[in-house]
Amino acid sequence: MKRSLARSAVLLSLFAVVAALVPAAAMSTSSAAAPVLKQRDARFGNILARRDHQALYYWNVEKRDFKVHCTRACAVAWPPLIVRSAAAVPRKVAGITGVFGTIRRPDGKLQVTRNRLPLYTYAHERPSQVLCDNVDGWFVVRL
Repeated sequence: MKRSLARSAVLLSLFAVVAALVPAAAMSTSSAAAPVLKQRDARFGNILARRDHQALYYWNVEKRDFKVHCTRACAVAWPPLIVRSAAAVPRKVAGITGVFGTIRRPDGKLQVTRNRLPLYTYAHERPSQVLCDNVDGWFVVRL
């Protein structure tokens, strides 16, 4: 009887640990909380966009060292995709290739990255619009 109770206690403890870990693992690949989504564009095919369908871009200049170089006036024209915490950005997003993360900007804010490249929108675009692919080193993120 004591052996059976001990075994039940161990199994119950193991079940509790697994139950606590499963939601955390599911969140790491979940797109429900992701700040990005896959969007279809007539000219560029599948592209990366914010949840409000604003197209996302990377700047070729930042490919050299994967650091933020778009600040001040640049960041006004090309607003960075900012999140409040790194926990808001899953490393993998279902249906989207690449690895997501964050980088700390010079102003201290956290910016979303894909494959280590900081992500931006273009201030003069409406949702579902792509105006600036291959303009001064800026490229829409194609998937």
